[in-house]
Amino acid sequence: MLEFRKDLFAAERDDNLNIVGKGAQRQDMPGHVTGRSPFFDDHAFEGLLHLKVVRSPHHHARIRAIDTTAAERAPGVKRILRGADVPLNKNTLLSLINFGKDDEPTLAVSKVSYKGEPVVAIIAETEQQALAARALVRVDYDVLPHVFDVEEALKPGAPVVNETYPNNYFEYHDRYDHSKLRFGDVDRAFATADFIVDDRYQMSPIEHAPTETNGSIAAPEQNDRFVVHSCAQGLFFSLGTAAKILKLESNRLHFIGGTVGGGFGGKVDSLTEPLSILGAMMTGQPVRYVLDREEEMLYGSPRGAERIYIKDGILRDGRIVARRIRSYFDAGAYTRLSSYAAIKCTAHLPGPYTIPNVSADIYVAYTNRCPSTAMRGFGITAVDFALEVHMDKGAEACGMDPMEFRILNAYRDEDMKAHRRVAKNTALIECVQVVAEKAGWPLSDEARRQSSLTGGGGARALIPATPIDDNGRIGRPETRTGPATETLPAGAMRIPMTKQPIMEGSAEARPTPAAVPQYEPYRPTPASMPPAYQPMPAAPPPAMPPTAATAPPPAAAPAPAPAQPTQHGAVRFSSVFGTRRR
Repeated sequence: MLEFRKDLFAAERDDNLNIVGKGAQRQDMPGHVTGRSPFFDDHAFEGLLHLKVVRSPHHHARIRAIDTTAAERAPGVKRILRGADVPLNKNTLLSLINFGKDDEPTLAVSKVSYKGEPVVAIIAETEQQALAARALVRVDYDVLPHVFDVEEALKPGAPVVNETYPNNYFEYHDRYDHSKLRFGDVDRAFATADFIVDDRYQMSPIEHAPTETNGSIAAPEQNDRFVVHSCAQGLFFSLGTAAKILKLESNRLHFIGGTVGGGFGGKVDSLTEPLSILGAMMTGQPVRYVLDREEEMLYGSPRGAERIYIKDGILRDGRIVARRIRSYFDAGAYTRLSSYAAIKCTAHLPGPYTIPNVSADIYVAYTNRCPSTAMRGFGITAVDFALEVHMDKGAEACGMDPMEFRILNAYRDEDMKAHRRVAKNTALIECVQVVAEKAGWPLSDEARRQSSLTGGGGARALIPATPIDDNGRIGRPETRTGPATETLPAGAMRIPMTKQPIMEGSAEARPTPAAVPQYEPYRPTPASMPPAYQPMPAAPPPAMPPTAATAPPPAAAPAPAPAQPTQHGAVRFSSVFGTRRR
């Protein structure tokens, strides 16, 4: 039976609510129960073509040559797409908000970094013809060493997975090798602890397994625009990503979302939209690109694997006085959303508990796995699991009931969090008390009398004196040799940067990385291949002779206005960048 305990949050909100706590019919419910809800794949187009992708059979390999001759002659084949056909063949999702570097090609050119990476796209009249032609493509590979373990990937001499980040870690602000939290003096607190609980936790990748696999249909529209029916969870993310990769103004793209047949975070990466739109641009016909079940399971982005080390220092009375956390996010071969997940993880630590001394180092490591992405609470879910299992072990170590151990250490209102923010509207104590009551779990009278509204603040609201690393540097602990040179006074809100931070860590003792490979120049549709389908009269594309992949692109006509190159790509309205659609 569902029970709403409004009394636990009386100070947080009133009861003048229209929806929360009441039954309401979802707007899309009638369509779901009658089978009439429209999904992206329900849209029919005359002359619809089908796109299939040739994927790498290797975890890590250099591409020596690609032979598409036989595939081009196969029945029904309309167009073969390679990396040179993609106008901007490198992207990362969060570059739309200027966070991170473009590191992932739409179609691989010189190297593949994970098994299943797209290399060539086949567009044919039927799905069966596209599959048959796909089998005729020949790719010559030089297999390279690969790495699957996050900690092995960060060691000197490990295979370079991602040339954009040659040390196999995401660089925060182009300088730091991980996300970091410091609060109090952890080493000194460990020396005072009666019990030390230290353990490692490993979470594996998880496939979202949506009933509807990733896919999209793109078709030419009036006014030199393209309509895109997509199952994307973040429709404007997908629109911005496609506009950037294809070098189109975003107002030339008409994205239509609607019902998503299961996403859970796995449909934010725009796996199909750029290629389906590019196919429509190159052929002049509608193009459908849908992952089959095998592709979805093997190459659709999973929840990333995480490895977490937690060490707690606990007093005999059960109070946790120190917590040290070291965590590794397995991004796979490319960044996608892993860098954001690590920030969320850091911001969540040390969990809902008042701990006066906290140290955390959170790394994003690149491995030769399929790139990972969002999945329901990513950045939080795995570390919460690890923290709560560790709390049970801490309770056992000091001989306390695990419920009462949590009540003792839980946040109270006005406590200071490790991120230097005051805790408000806390209710973990009350939630534990209710769970114990419902489960028939005995609590002591003292534990039942505790409240999140009392006992906080005071000394618990102070920011402790906090040592900072040698010269304020941020790097992996095992590489630091100098002592702490400064201690922040109690109550200080910010770390003063008296010196320019210096990058330390796995960059040291690593060989100089090879230059990032130059991608093939963009190859527009030549005049010898006019579109087979015209939704409206349009001027033919300018004629240009075919060029070799290594030849420089033809000189473009001067633009009427000076270009404004930005990391996020296409011109569009944005509250972040201030650019308006025209």
